[in-house]
Parts: sequence; C-alpha cells; structure tokens
Amino acid sequence: MNIEYAIIVKNKTRLESLIERFNTRAQAKFYIENSGGDYDDYEAEHERFHQSLSLVQRELSHVIKNKIIDRAFLPSFIFNPQQVVVVIGQDGLVANTAKYVKEIPIVAINPDTQRYDGVLLPFNPQNCISGIESVVKNKYHSRWCSFAEATINDGQRLLAFNDLFIGAASHTSARYKISYRNKSEEHSSSGIIVSTKAGSTGWMSSVFNMAGGIGKFEKAKIDLNRPPALSDEQLLFAVREPFLSRHSQTDIQMGLVDTQTSLVIESLMPTGGVIFSDGIEADFIHFNSGSIATINTARNKANLVLLD
Repeated sequence: MNIEYAIIVKNKTRLESLIERFNTRAQAKFYIENSGGDYDDYEAEHERFHQSLSLVQRELSHVIKNKIIDRAFLPSFIFNPQQVVVVIGQDGLVANTAKYVKEIPIVAINPDTQRYDGVLLPFNPQNCISGIESVVKNKYHSRWCSFAEATINDGQRLLAFNDLFIGAASHTSARYKISYRNKSEEHSSSGIIVSTKAGSTGWMSSVFNMAGGIGKFEKAKIDLNRPPALSDEQLLFAVREPFLSRHSQTDIQMGLVDTQTSLVIESLMPTGGVIFSDGIEADFIHFNSGSIATINTARNKANLVLLD
C-alpha cells in the first residue's frame, strides 16, 4: 500500500485552552497570576510545543503531503491505510489516537523531552523524519500493542489503548455486580480501572502509589509501589475504594484478564453509569441497569513505529 499522506495529530496547549476560556492571552495571564500560578511556565510550554510542531511540519513537507488535525476531531476523522499518522504531544495523545487509527503506523514525537517522560514517544522533532520515511518506504520496525475492549450486551463496543474506566459519571458510588474466575459479588465503589500493558505505567500506577503509601503507613513488608509486568495479551483491573456493607462485598479487588479469562460487570445503576476509555470522558458508553459489560483483550492492535 502506497503512503500518500501524513496526518499530524496534536492537542491544544494549556495556554491555548486558557485563551479559549478567557478570550485573550492577557486575560489568561491575569487569571493564572492572580491564582498564584506560574504563567511563564505555561508560555514556555506553549512556545516550545509550537517550535517543535513547526519544525516537524516544515521538514515533513519535503517528504510527503500532510495536514494537521486536533485531538477533538479524532472520533469523526476518517483514517485510511494510505496514511501515516504523526502524533506530536504527550503520551496520552498516542493513546487517544491509537484506537481510532487501528493498525495504521503511528510515528509518535516528544515535542519537549525536558518536560514529558515520553514512554510512548520514541521520536523527537530532530529525528522523526527518518521514522516517517521508513514508513513511506515500508521498511519500518514497529511495536504492536493490544487494546482493552468492553463489549456491552446490546452490541456496543469500546476500545482502550491505556485504560477503561467503569463506574459512575459523577463522584457518587458506582453500584454493580462483578464476576471474575467463577466468583460473583455486588460492589459499591469508586469504579473499576482496567489497564493494558501500555497503560499500566499510567493511571494504574497511581493505584499502586496509593497502596504503597498505605503499606508504608502500616509498615507493610511487601512492595506495593508498582504494578506487575504484563504481557501484551494481559489486562490488569483494580476496583477503586470498594466499600463493605450488608449489600456490598470486597473480595474481588484486583486481577488479570487474558485470552482465557474475562471480566464481566453488570450495572446496578439506574442512571449515570458510564464506561469511558483513555481519559476521554466525552467518548463513552452508557452503563445503566440492564447493561452487562464483558472485558477482554481486543483483536485490534496499535502499530507504533520504533526508532531504529
């Protein structure tokens, strides 16, 4: 398949979001400084990002036709196999993008290596062209990453590159029945996180940070500071803050989902139940009474281009 177009995916900087909210840069600056924030940091981040974006687009124009789309348009944009997708931003943007482009190659660029960890961002603005050219020539190496998948009994389906969240849309307790490894119980909790291998270093790691802190407080003798290493075909789930009562149990708190083991969750919430993925709350499935979600590793995989 000939690659004819590069699609550059970006997100608004924090400063751009503030200007959108307050109408002008001056008003955004006034708000940040009067709130005790460091406006210069917002501006430095913004300038660095746009320097990187301009460099990537300028160099890319010598190689292939390209266009920029914002993250907000990912759900409605039509991707096709004659494209290479170039993501420039934080790690989360790769996750947000991957589930929409499916198996199209993704060249992920860290626009600010001093600011972002870049676990999913092997390229920088200076070396990314070699990665894009390798895709155009079909001589690239890549890492295939599995998605988590929630399938609802009404036929709806939602993919996640990093995480699925199953719970209440607000800060109220989520009520549901959970079934795992031939055991079922009713829960009242803050919801369930299901992480892929890629996502286990993100949101899921915060669960272990919390557990580790509690363990240290209680002088525990085990290390709870980091999640276990997962294979690409495994998911890890954790129940957040399960509450024990006459009508809710807490024995099922964490477990692995793989090709042989599913996680099944039945909603007991009359309204306000949701399942969303990768931190995008606007991209969700209603999960109210009568809905049953089965969680597995998806057949789809993301195709992340590697730095040679």
